[in-house]
Amino acid sequence: MTESVDKDLGQFDYVIVGAGTAGCVLANRLSADPDISVLLLEAGGKDDYFWIHVPVGYLYTMNNPRTDWCFKTEPEPGLNGRALNYPRGKTLGGCSSINGMIYMRGQAGDYDHWRQLGNVGWAWDDVLPYFRRSEDYVHGEDDLHGAGGEWRVEEMRLKWEILDAFRDAAEQVGIPKTDDFNRGDNEGCGYFQVNQRRGVRWSTAKAFLRPAMQRPNLTVLTHAQTARIRFTDRRAVGVELHVNGEPAHATTSGEVILTAGSIGSPQILQVSGVGPGDLLSEHGIPVVHELAGVGANLQDHLQLRLIYRVKNTVTLNQQANSLLGKAGMGLQYFLFKRGPLTMAPSQLGCFAKSDPGRASPNLEYHVQPLSLDKFGEPLHSFPAFTASVCNLRPESRGTVRIKSADPFEPAAIRPNYLAEDTDRQVAADAIRLTRRIAAAAALARFEPQEHLPGDHLQSDEELAQAAGDIGTTIFHPVGTCKMGSDARAVVDDRLCVHGLGGLRVVDASVMPTITSGNTNAPTIMIAEKAADMIREDRRAGTGKAA
Repeated sequence: MTESVDKDLGQFDYVIVGAGTAGCVLANRLSADPDISVLLLEAGGKDDYFWIHVPVGYLYTMNNPRTDWCFKTEPEPGLNGRALNYPRGKTLGGCSSINGMIYMRGQAGDYDHWRQLGNVGWAWDDVLPYFRRSEDYVHGEDDLHGAGGEWRVEEMRLKWEILDAFRDAAEQVGIPKTDDFNRGDNEGCGYFQVNQRRGVRWSTAKAFLRPAMQRPNLTVLTHAQTARIRFTDRRAVGVELHVNGEPAHATTSGEVILTAGSIGSPQILQVSGVGPGDLLSEHGIPVVHELAGVGANLQDHLQLRLIYRVKNTVTLNQQANSLLGKAGMGLQYFLFKRGPLTMAPSQLGCFAKSDPGRASPNLEYHVQPLSLDKFGEPLHSFPAFTASVCNLRPESRGTVRIKSADPFEPAAIRPNYLAEDTDRQVAADAIRLTRRIAAAAALARFEPQEHLPGDHLQSDEELAQAAGDIGTTIFHPVGTCKMGSDARAVVDDRLCVHGLGGLRVVDASVMPTITSGNTNAPTIMIAEKAADMIREDRRAGTGKAA
């Protein structure tokens, strides 16, 4: 029997681990300099699966091992013992190839708060140019939007009577209408803008990676799963990986850059000997550098999916449950790139306050002209809409911790939803606000009836318990390698890992606190800013990771 040879992939200036949202951006920006060699590693395959590109295809890419890691959380006490599917992209483009395509920056105050925590260069005025740099805004350039960039932002290509009525109802209870959530203050109700190009999903693989693929200084490997980082004298010098199941290694003269996301990046650090000392010792992993915060500080948006049966209107439930309706939708899409197949998972958005005392909106609604028990299952047979509402700034914190020294065994994901009493109160208040909207005059002719969680539930305790029954992730995990200078911080404000050389983390895991909205656009911004910092440190020759 012949032993496998550990293949030497060569030396590169930068080894980027993960060709997801951030990795594709970094690969483009760094390889734009022909004197810089870049290796980009992706554990998944190419983004050539049909359903990646059809917007409604998220129904077929999530929980599909071809495109999704198919993670699950541990049973969650706050969800009354339920474990959740936890989709994360496993293909070129990562989560941008399977997500809801919603373009959302969050609120200016999110980034000003990062700066107030001591992270220099991360206030709203600092990061706005990086949002604008990538953007190709359908309505053209202005002080807050960019045009001509790689990241296409368009309007939805269809509307629904029931969603228009929900928007009117929200206005009737004091939530103003808006046509742009991305100007620093996202309060209001309106249709989301999406990352599509003429009815087709626009991923970072298409936008950033594909134009750079022909550069001779960029090497992209798929089915290349990183096992661990190699260190010499507390400096990252390369990675060990498997390519198509065969062992290999690559070295770097510059940096290893982790862009494996809020689940993958802390796991790779932990199995490489960087993380909480007790955890590493438990699994027999030699401690390269003890950092207690690796895998801590997990934050996510928990959505409460309130479902209302309606009358006197057509929702996607009727269309999708009819052969004629399905045929019509297919023809609309393939002939005109319009109709329900262009739909993001959520069409109408709403940002509101759970109570009037809030300084800014702390709730986000994703409103859909459909209902189902959970993603991947058939739509209900009755007409309905779903008003999913999430707490934008949860106080509960979870963890990502390895279960063994095996780098290919999934980590234990514990979001710790609804652990804090404040989060349980916000959940109860959010359900009550949703009921106020549903009871407004604008929706009266549709006779909405609460299907879930059920209007017989009224007290704070009953509603918090119901939130545990109906709550599910809206796929926004962040914070597990947080930026900062406190004892639980993993990276500094240049995204260099504390106490180590040649190693950065550049993805949503570095967010010290979660943004007030969907997290894909902020992750692109982080990668854009990181690319500038990496180039600056390279030129200076004295950077922390150089």
